[in-house]
Amino acid sequence: MSDLAIRVETLGKQYTIGLAPERYRTLRDVLVDGARSVIQPRRRRKAAQAETGQFWALKDVSFDVRKGQVLGVIGRNGAGKSTLLKILSRVTEPSQGMAEIRGRVGSLLEVGTGFHPELTGRENVYLNGAILGMKRSEIDRKFDEIVAFSEVDKFIDTPVKRYSSGMYLRLAFAVAAHMEPEILVVDEVLAVGDAEFQRKCLGKMGDVAQEGRTVLFVSHNMSAILRLTEETIVLDKGRLVQRAPTQAAVDYYLASGYAQIGERRWEADEVSADAAPFRPRAVRVRNAQGRVVDAMRSVEPITLELEYDLDATASGLRVGIYLMTTHGEYVFTSFDTDDPALYESLRTRPPGQYVSRCQIPADFLNEGRYVIGVNASAFRVRRFFQDEQALTFTVDASGAPGMQWPEARLGPVRPRLEWQVEAL
Repeated sequence: MSDLAIRVETLGKQYTIGLAPERYRTLRDVLVDGARSVIQPRRRRKAAQAETGQFWALKDVSFDVRKGQVLGVIGRNGAGKSTLLKILSRVTEPSQGMAEIRGRVGSLLEVGTGFHPELTGRENVYLNGAILGMKRSEIDRKFDEIVAFSEVDKFIDTPVKRYSSGMYLRLAFAVAAHMEPEILVVDEVLAVGDAEFQRKCLGKMGDVAQEGRTVLFVSHNMSAILRLTEETIVLDKGRLVQRAPTQAAVDYYLASGYAQIGERRWEADEVSADAAPFRPRAVRVRNAQGRVVDAMRSVEPITLELEYDLDATASGLRVGIYLMTTHGEYVFTSFDTDDPALYESLRTRPPGQYVSRCQIPADFLNEGRYVIGVNASAFRVRRFFQDEQALTFTVDASGAPGMQWPEARLGPVRPRLEWQVEAL
């Protein structure tokens, strides 16, 4: 047991949701309740009400993490990943079970927590470092390294309320990433800044792993999970459903986490109230004949469609997809208002039910399994809804260019290019 950094046994976290406070009772309410009690005993009704008001974000989760191990944690939105890390970071208490942690814990749960907008970047480095458990001497020693990593040295004495969101997140990540705890808990913070800074973040996480510190790493980026971890656990609806070497865990997650019929429907409890007025219904993949399918040939066009409701008028809305490989590599991003004329005509969308469709042309994708991510947002205003791994589908390369040779073609695209050969 001495080589364990974290030991979790039957851990659970329960929340009470959805129950409105009981209003003032009138004589009519009392009479109606009396009539109901003849049909349904009050005790049974109260038990049913209590049951509907309880939600287990985490239930009966048990696992161990060895000292120096980098463990990945993956799962769908709402699977319980962040709840698990908040319990291990002592942000919230469990409802059942126990977690034993041996060593100083550093948490990167929400980048920028503890920053004060009126203070300068320099002052916030010291403030945020102290909140994260760093001593003043540690911050002094690492200050220049933190600022250089964040690339905001020219503005370090400017109040952070004047920073762009990217600058703010860069500095916050730089502070958190330069802690030196025995155990580091990281929750999806690598999507900050531009692509170059994201590579720096991944590199820093790789350095932490190489230094022999224990790391719990949550991410929806499968390529980051594969790169940084050797073993991964999969959570689903608050329960641990798989623990395996990372490649096997990722394959299990991608193969079993989605509908295999080419369609994904969102239940009401899967969509946050913050998404309003946008409410997703379904995302589908259709073949050239218009059928909803899970697999199609690369030599045929592929139609992707997103069905959704608007409960109120939405201005500047754009609905689109991210297409990725199963290793998290982006193939392309496209929105339904990328065309300027369509953007102008749809600048304001009234309430109603909509379907946004796009078509991937024939002879475009290479063989393999692909992931569709969904996004609905108003650019630089707000994000209504995002599901980075909404649905997967398979492309078969039969009939594609070059099939007369047996070797696999590299890359996610396999275009049919026009070649000319001249004898000179």
